Amino acid sequence: MKHSLILILICFASAFASRAQKPIFSHRDSIVVVNGDTLPHFNLSTTNIYNEKNNRRRHEDQQYWRMVMRVKKVLPYAKEAAALLRKYELEVPPDARGRDRRVYIRRAEDELMEKYGPTLKKMSINDGRILIKLIDRETSKVSYDLIHELKGDVSAVFWQGVARIFGNNLKAKYDPWGEDRQIEQIIMYIEAGLI
Repeated sequence: MKHSLILILICFASAFASRAQKPIFSHRDSIVVVNGDTLPHFNLSTTNIYNEKNNRRRHEDQQYWRMVMRVKKVLPYAKEAAALLRKYELEVPPDARGRDRRVYIRRAEDELMEKYGPTLKKMSINDGRILIKLIDRETSKVSYDLIHELKGDVSAVFWQGVARIFGNNLKAKYDPWGEDRQIEQIIMYIEAGLI
């Protein structure tokens, strides 16, 4: 008798519990009448859909911000190179003998390699390409001509050959209105403090 009473209570409780549950879709949410037709209607969660145009735009944005990071990384070195060139032109008179010039250049080169060598060696090829362009921008001389003036023909040809092996060109000119328009814009933003 006790067992049957417990069984009846369990059945009675489960009947009330099953009536208390709400259906997944209410009657109002699940149908819609359109032009006299009754159609099922379900509210679905939102889903983001990406097409190729969005992917292309995202890729262009990534390339732009990579360029910003490269320019921010390399611009101080180009400005330093321009300052050192002006310092060199003031300290060494144009009528200095070849030996005096070589001694000063060797000393300046050793000082630069000690100060900037490890950082410059870690730069990527693309960073180097931008550095070459920015040195032209800051000094108004291409890197090849600077090396030629300071170190001579052999050294300039050697470093041009090394640059060409890695896909760079020491004779590349900076063109702020053409090919390097984006770099010029980034530099203007950096100098204005916007980036």
